Amino acid sequence: MQTSTNHCKTSNHTKNMSDPALYTVGWICAIPTESIAASLFLDGEEHERLTYVSTNDSNDYTLGEMAGHNVVIAVLPDGEYGQTSATAVVKDMLSSFPNIRVGFMVGIAGGAPTSKNDIRLGDIVVSSPHDDTGGVLQYDYGKMIQGQGFLQTGFLNQPSTLVRTAVSGLKAQYKKKGNVIETKIKTILDEYTELSEEFGRPDGDKDRLYKADVVHPAEIEGTCGDICGTQPEKLVERRARTLREDKRTIIHYGTIASGSWLMKDAHARDLLAEERGVLCFEMEAAGLINHLPCLVVRGICDYSDSHKNKDWQGYAAMAAAAYVKDLLTRMVPSRVEAEAKLKEVIDSDLVLTRSQVSQKVDAIGTTTQKVHVDVGELRMQEHRSRMIKWLSPSDPSTNYNKALEQRQEGTGLWFIHGDAFKQWKQHSNSFLWLHGIPGCGKTVLSSTIIEHLKLDTTCEVLLYFYFDFNDTSKQTLDNVLRSLIKQLYQQQPDARQSLDQSWNAHGEGSQQPSTSSLQSVLQAMLSMIDKAYIVLDALDESKSRGDLLVWLKTLATSKFTACQLLVTARREEDIESALQTWIHPEDRIAIQQSDVDVDIE
Repeated sequence: MQTSTNHCKTSNHTKNMSDPALYTVGWICAIPTESIAASLFLDGEEHERLTYVSTNDSNDYTLGEMAGHNVVIAVLPDGEYGQTSATAVVKDMLSSFPNIRVGFMVGIAGGAPTSKNDIRLGDIVVSSPHDDTGGVLQYDYGKMIQGQGFLQTGFLNQPSTLVRTAVSGLKAQYKKKGNVIETKIKTILDEYTELSEEFGRPDGDKDRLYKADVVHPAEIEGTCGDICGTQPEKLVERRARTLREDKRTIIHYGTIASGSWLMKDAHARDLLAEERGVLCFEMEAAGLINHLPCLVVRGICDYSDSHKNKDWQGYAAMAAAAYVKDLLTRMVPSRVEAEAKLKEVIDSDLVLTRSQVSQKVDAIGTTTQKVHVDVGELRMQEHRSRMIKWLSPSDPSTNYNKALEQRQEGTGLWFIHGDAFKQWKQHSNSFLWLHGIPGCGKTVLSSTIIEHLKLDTTCEVLLYFYFDFNDTSKQTLDNVLRSLIKQLYQQQPDARQSLDQSWNAHGEGSQQPSTSSLQSVLQAMLSMIDKAYIVLDALDESKSRGDLLVWLKTLATSKFTACQLLVTARREEDIESALQTWIHPEDRIAIQQSDVDVDIE
């Protein structure tokens, strides 16, 4: 490093390095850790501070030479993060340094590992144009469409051709000769020994990728190893990297996601990684791209989940800085100086004719009407998926569809058009028991009733369940409760709070609720809606019918819920004995074989 320092001092005799016009490379950092790492890769001593900057420029700059380029390094104000702060820093930098030709956003980010992209702590991610992202996806500038996932509604500019060509050249160089990024970091830290603990590479056992369902408790302080544990069942199993991989820093090229909120949700992370091929998440780049078309380079310091890992921040920042220095080494200074000034490029983009402005305003208005930007919806969708996975309910639609396939046209109309069914639909807290001998068509009739209610616009909430001798997941009270709760949770957002509270009370889904707990949840959810139609088929095919019949009475006679309850079952002794203690004679309908001969093929 002494040789480089002497070279830099010689240059300073011939040029006044306090002149802002001499600097052609802009380097933006979000936190001091990143700017320290950048400054450690400068060749020789830092340049003296400027004697003049623009009047309103409040940035703090580090100036120096790197690979023959004069570089200005700026860091966001202490304690400020995100796109707005980054935008302000860039505007001030370009105002004070009018000759900046290329820009870099360099620092740390949270990785998004998948089976396709084996991203680990200490790796590097470089923004690379893909589809319509320009290498950077603004993940809170998009929308969720059910069944289609995340749809991007805006994209961000990409760096210049010169920068992208240098990236391709460096990629080829690394492929042929490998990279010695880790060695370069070690060489620097051998000189700055007081920084080695913070900026050196941590031990490999500190690189743990937890499964998405393992959440670090927000209210408990301490390391993940102590609190969340290191048991194999909590961690994602990953292959050991080869000796060749261990000798070099792994670099990934692709999409970097940038948003205004910190990504700490493993499920949302995985969804965007799957849907859009996102490699990592950060908070500043989207604020730069349209003000400073730049390359974004990130060292991976955590996994964008609840398990924040500060152990890797220093080393990740060093790795990203080392990559950018290698990149600058491939860029001839005279060629950089021949590039258009970024300030002029941006200003020219803003000079629009009146008609162009009008067209853009119209386009923005149209887009605003069509697009509701709500990443919160993404989080809610992931939360709902976790709820359903936690309940693990059986799917009654398979029985429903099978019965409909057996039905002939006109089946069940004798009942649908009858007075008993009409009165059941009209009166609150009504109950009907349809009974008959085996094979009389009760299940086909149940499906006819369900189909009719689905088509009835006055029926806002319809829940149904089929008990089934041949399916062990459809035989118990616990089974029916889980299914009804899931259906109600999906249909009525206003009724979701009780299940969400139960999820939290059971260790955020780490424990299963008891049958008694599920009864309380369903009762509370039903109390939040005006009315629900519930159809239960083949009660006689259930197990442990005692508890089921007690629950049925509680549900039907509750003063706090409004349920129209219809069940089908054979006249078995325990069922009839239990029901006759609280139902009225007119609540039971015998299915006559003559009525339903046409119902069964």
